[in-house]
Amino acid sequence: MKKDTLMDFNTLIQNRYSCRAFSASPVEQEKVDRILEAGRIAPTAVNKQPVHVWAVTAPDTLEAIKGVTRSNYGAPLLLIVGCRPADAWVRRYDGKNGAEVDASIVATYLMLAAENEGLATLWVGSFDPALLSGLLPGTEGYELVAMINVGYPAPESAPSDKHGHRIGMDGFVTKL
Repeated sequence: MKKDTLMDFNTLIQNRYSCRAFSASPVEQEKVDRILEAGRIAPTAVNKQPVHVWAVTAPDTLEAIKGVTRSNYGAPLLLIVGCRPADAWVRRYDGKNGAEVDASIVATYLMLAAENEGLATLWVGSFDPALLSGLLPGTEGYELVAMINVGYPAPESAPSDKHGHRIGMDGFVTKL
């Protein structure tokens, strides 16, 4: 993608919101491929890459997944991000496993890449991981971290009232 076609990053992150109404229009495969590539090259601790993504577009699977969460908004693409703690970097000082952090970084890259493609997203954290794992092949040994709804926003879609509410810089950062 040419640099002049990319959205300014600050505009991109300010425009992105949690979409709760999606159009039924499918996401073009070229866009899906670029989004997945962004996730694939996202940084992970010590480049261990203990993350896997399941890209779901099959209508029957999308329908079955509705049973694992109440956060269903009709997105035609669902990206499920999982991590394998056994393959992740572990901080030697306290044993903190970095798998979930790595998965969160990948999920964030996926969402921002989707926004850059003119698509909307919603990170769903409220789901039954055991039920979801039972629906997806190859999840053994993975902790399922996030479900990301991806698609074109429906005409009635809008940011929530809370979208623009942020703590002030004084409450967010301590400058030393």
